[in-house]
Amino acid sequence: MFSIEHDFDATVVTLVDEGETPLQEDVVVHGFEDCITVEQYDPRADRVQRVTLSMTQMRDLAAALRLPEGVYTRNKG
Repeated sequence: MFSIEHDFDATVVTLVDEGETPLQEDVVVHGFEDCITVEQYDPRADRVQRVTLSMTQMRDLAAALRLPEGVYTRNKG
């Protein structure tokens, strides 16, 4: 299950793990104008872990999910 919310300065997507145990914590993706952040609560460290991706990194990641193993470059355009 996931939800999408449009805030003032970001689009927020929350991914909920509904599968079989062991379940993972919710993943929250914030889409800003200049970057994407991915957050997930880490119960071992008792804090939220955050990764920030530039828009270029996000486009590369989206492309990589659809490609076979290898090394690639994207055409700008």
